[in-house]
Amino acid sequence: MKMIFSYLRPYVPRMILGLSIKFTGTIMDLLIPWVLSYTIDDIVPLGDVKLIFVWGGVMFLCAVTAFVTNVTANRMASKVARDATEVIRHDLFEKISYMSCRQVDEFTIPSLESRLTNDTYHIHRMIGMMQRLGVRAPILLLGGIIVTLALEPVLSLTLILMLPFITLLVYLISKKGIPLFTESQRSVDKLVRTVRENIAGIRVIKALSKTAYEKERFGKVNSEVVKNESRAGITMALTNPAMNLLLNLGLTLVIITGAYRINAGLTKSGEIIAFLTYFTIILNAMLSITRMFVMYSKGSASADRIREVLEAPDDLVAESVSHTNDEYHITFENVTFSYHKSKSSAVCFDNGRDEKKNTLEDISFALRKGETLGIIGATGSGKSTIARLLLRLYDPDEGVIRISGNDLRSIPQDELHTKFGVVFQNDILFADTIASNISFGREISQEQIEKAAACAQAREFIDQLPLRYEHMLATKSSNLSGGQKQRLLIARALAADPEILILDDSSSALDYKTDSLLRKALAEDFGNTTTIIIAQRISSIMHADRILILEDGKMLGYGTHTQLLETCEVYREIYELQMGGDSIA
Repeated sequence: MKMIFSYLRPYVPRMILGLSIKFTGTIMDLLIPWVLSYTIDDIVPLGDVKLIFVWGGVMFLCAVTAFVTNVTANRMASKVARDATEVIRHDLFEKISYMSCRQVDEFTIPSLESRLTNDTYHIHRMIGMMQRLGVRAPILLLGGIIVTLALEPVLSLTLILMLPFITLLVYLISKKGIPLFTESQRSVDKLVRTVRENIAGIRVIKALSKTAYEKERFGKVNSEVVKNESRAGITMALTNPAMNLLLNLGLTLVIITGAYRINAGLTKSGEIIAFLTYFTIILNAMLSITRMFVMYSKGSASADRIREVLEAPDDLVAESVSHTNDEYHITFENVTFSYHKSKSSAVCFDNGRDEKKNTLEDISFALRKGETLGIIGATGSGKSTIARLLLRLYDPDEGVIRISGNDLRSIPQDELHTKFGVVFQNDILFADTIASNISFGREISQEQIEKAAACAQAREFIDQLPLRYEHMLATKSSNLSGGQKQRLLIARALAADPEILILDDSSSALDYKTDSLLRKALAEDFGNTTTIIIAQRISSIMHADRILILEDGKMLGYGTHTQLLETCEVYREIYELQMGGDSIA
């Protein structure tokens, strides 16, 4: 909860003002029964109608003041809760944005989404309720007890005897409830993950007639959420009926005792009426405190989950590492990497991979500026991992990666990423114009956009659109073909004239002619750009200056196309399968 208090610190003056207004309204609520008691016992017997109206007016003024001040204070509390939660959500989003991919893998994307939405909602409700009831309920409780002690000390003892039992009840239930709400939030993470998978794969699910299966799978996860929320809800729901039972038992004793005291002439009827009113106020105050504890339990569990993310260490900070005078632009020196060797303090979630196996092992190669490296290998051989390491989305477990002699760990993230133009395997275009998707929020002129589109072989289909570069793309670019989407993604990567270009299986949807024209345009217009092409088709990389063959994370071959045909059996087999054996000769 220290994290929440730190975010509330800028709003302390506003909160103090709001709580002062709330305090005034609460005092007015406490005065009304006392004025009623005084009017019945002391004013009515005088028979002075004017005085009765005067004290009735006092009660009315107290009621109006209580209403206005409570409404004003509640509005102020809502604004504080809104503004504080906005800052928390912003900082959480910013922290997630700058997390390393390793940390994102450990927390999991569904869990981060749940923390950013569901958990911040619980924080918002907790901050608002603690302000609305945090002053009012205790003052009504303590003030009611004090006033009843002044009115009728004997009857008040009955109420006071109930308080230790009520306090113990709230403590025990809250202690059990917080862990249950934490478990409930984890099950919500699973629910979010299942929904994400269903939405992402909706076309495949329909195509394979697996709707019923997915409904059953969702039903199991949904049932788990309901089960956990029910356990937490039932546990916390015990508070209200148990407190009602205790307080109503006390109220029954008060009425019985009060009846005997009135009959004996020891208590006035107005005092009993006021006492019963105060007892109702105290009952409602205790129920409000119970609601606060329920909301506090949810908010506390959510605050801990948010704190885990906000306090996660910066995993990929720039380090002071020695520089090497190197003739090569990109160098991998004995790089070994596994996705499972966690450096983060976050809880690691199993993603189904074999933890004993390295994804890459002892990878070494070097490229001069302007050279092209082609990477080919079976699925899961570690091709895309090389690109992720070069972008420093992850740090290698062993070995060094250098750009122009500088260890990647010594280059600040913002500076490093401006060097790259990247097309990932499963990249995304946004529901915006073509021009906006290519420029991608960068200061790129229309001339650069059109040049990049021409080089990426996208100009032909863009010119056929009525609005050309202002054509609006649908969500997930569903109004484009696979090839058109890949060409726009390549145009986006080229638009800022990158120093290093990474194309990760970015031509799989292109026909051979377009692929050939793309490679030709890259050679002519981006000759000084060091390029890494990851591909499944040997035709896409056979003209590269260097070709790297990967299998199970290990290098099977490295060299030119001609050298590999002579020395690497695996490369030769791929070439024969894809290009035909006669072409070797």
